[in-house]
Amino acid sequence: MDRRQFLALPLAGSCARAAQTSGQAPPNVVLILTDNHGAWTLGCYGNREIRTPHIDRLAAEGTLFTRAYANNAVCSPTRASLLTGLMPSQHGVHTYFGAGGAQVGPQAYNAIAEFGTIPKMLTAAGYTAGLSGKWHLGGNMNPQEGFSYWVTKPHGHSLGFYDQEIIENGQIRTEPKYLTEFWTDHGVRFIEQNRTKPFFLMLAYNGPYGLGGAMQEPIRNQHAAYYSQQELASMPRDVPHPWNFNYGKWMDDPAVRRKYAAEVSGIDDGVGRIMDTLRRHNLDDNTLVIFVADQGLAGGHSGFWGMGDHTRPLTGFDWTTWIPLIFRHPRRIAKGQRSDLLVSTYDVYPTLAHYLGMQSRLPSKPELPGRNFAPLLEGRSVTWDNTVYFEFENVRSIRTTEWKYIERIHQQPNELYDLRKDPGERMNLVERPEHAQTRDGLRKRMQAFFARYPDPKWDLWKGGRSKSDIITADLFGIENPYRKRTQ
Repeated sequence: MDRRQFLALPLAGSCARAAQTSGQAPPNVVLILTDNHGAWTLGCYGNREIRTPHIDRLAAEGTLFTRAYANNAVCSPTRASLLTGLMPSQHGVHTYFGAGGAQVGPQAYNAIAEFGTIPKMLTAAGYTAGLSGKWHLGGNMNPQEGFSYWVTKPHGHSLGFYDQEIIENGQIRTEPKYLTEFWTDHGVRFIEQNRTKPFFLMLAYNGPYGLGGAMQEPIRNQHAAYYSQQELASMPRDVPHPWNFNYGKWMDDPAVRRKYAAEVSGIDDGVGRIMDTLRRHNLDDNTLVIFVADQGLAGGHSGFWGMGDHTRPLTGFDWTTWIPLIFRHPRRIAKGQRSDLLVSTYDVYPTLAHYLGMQSRLPSKPELPGRNFAPLLEGRSVTWDNTVYFEFENVRSIRTTEWKYIERIHQQPNELYDLRKDPGERMNLVERPEHAQTRDGLRKRMQAFFARYPDPKWDLWKGGRSKSDIITADLFGIENPYRKRTQ
């Protein structure tokens, strides 16, 4: 599927800014977060094979961003950035947390405890906060960040969706039920228990995932029969990229492609149940629903299967970072808006704060790189720099509407792609003399960004460290101090 069909779509309609009358209840907030989920899997992003009617309805009733990108390639850093509005070199989470360590056990700790976050902002304003699903940011056994309702996983990886370990009431146990349905059950329960007061629900599915043992597990949800004979051309058999070590393993097995599609549809079922619950309790009109993924997943596109850490060298290609992002709030957001602004994970926190009138609660330090696109949600114009930045261990990049520049420390090659002519990022132009001015200009802008925002303590490019217990440390010639404490 070609992303270009989604780029340059005009905003449909306009919406006058809704007046915040005195005494009006503040909107509830439901943040639905998926795991390893490419935007290309959804009907509202053009997929005609994978069934996602409920997510498509969200998009039809709100604003869909056609060009939203994760600012990192794996789970823990992107979740930290979503909640804090910071880059990895500011919050210190550079890659995913492994089993044990920061997550559960005597050395467990919350990796974002020192920062302002979305749940802290909302609970300080009087919201009740609930988490149902994957946390993967440390201190998993106990509620973090102001959450009072807390059902999660002890670890971040997903070996399957049935008979898996979960944390409930401060205890680890095995849950036999389909996890996607289990998380939805708790999301529904939380809404029903808190329907008379402002609430924040973070419903963090550990699917569709698309990797490892979870893909070798048979399809057992209600979509098994539908996908049993699907060829799924939306997962193309492109020429394998030489850097991707997952491609042949997954693309040669039709069952893997069907499993990934079925897990996307399983999440869609959950979204439908959450929306039905809001409507049943007359909460629909005054609930802001945000649907987003932590990072993308390539499903054969440009010869990749997986995320940016499933290559050597590590990468930041669009197919591994392109994520769905939808905002829906009937009271204030006009139906059917589609925006082609380039937005990133780190823009969500400041946008939410401004949308809710809580911008005064945003922290002044560390400085947030994120921007506010809240006016656009209500159909108003917004001044915007169509540029997003990416950072994953030894890889940094700058992406504009037309170009992407990727740079590595302690490793080669650097990369430059003309996204107008080469949206699949197959032709590296970094050494072409005719593009030297473009390359140097992008490099200068990227260096200015990373000179402004990082905390030296967590800036790997300048001798800093990582909170993550797993890191490709040999790239930096360092010994990760967190590795010792988690083994």
